[in-house]
Amino acid sequence: MAAVQVEGLSRHYGEREALDGVSLSLLQGQTLVVFGPNGAGKTTLLRVLATLLRPHAGEVRVLGARLPGEAWAVRGRIGLLGHEPLLYRELTARENLRFHARLHDVAAGRVEELLARVRLEHRADEPLRSLSRGMVQRVAVARAVLHDPELLLLDEPRSNLDPAAVELVDPLIGSASGRTRVICSHDPGGGLAEADVVLGLRDGRPALLRAAGELRAEEIVELYR
Repeated sequence: MAAVQVEGLSRHYGEREALDGVSLSLLQGQTLVVFGPNGAGKTTLLRVLATLLRPHAGEVRVLGARLPGEAWAVRGRIGLLGHEPLLYRELTARENLRFHARLHDVAAGRVEELLARVRLEHRADEPLRSLSRGMVQRVAVARAVLHDPELLLLDEPRSNLDPAAVELVDPLIGSASGRTRVICSHDPGGGLAEADVVLGLRDGRPALLRAAGELRAEEIVELYR
């Protein structure tokens, strides 16, 4: 069964087409990696799949729900990790996660489990504004998986993370998590290594859509030229 099914998706901002005629299919448990230069439409695609933006044309189904009409049925099954961490800087890491836990009716024990897994127990009661960008990103990862989502939407999820932190979060958001994932990336080699399907965007239009095994990193680099 397709976890994500998109046919002829278009989304514009005024007269500018952010997405134009995008189609793709992603099976449950697979990973789609989306490449393209800045402004190509990668983040817009994630926000449409996350139910945060309405498509202006085309059909979008996520986890069996048709968007936007059935968005209410699927929001709690999606985890989003975007450029913005969706956290309150004046609250502590623990307070932020507890707030999101209440939104999703998640037990408080899950908050403590995730603080331990991203190794922030010792800084969990400090305001987020006092933490490094890498630490904030680790809290954002914990927030994205707090409710055990079926689908992860990840916008350059390893940004601001040093190698040790990447090792901490990869069991939560990497291929070992077993979740269906859509990842926006600028890393041709690394992104290709964890992809099942690759979508390349340029100026909002699909420039390539292929199985990862059929691609070389050099072909992805061409999108940026």
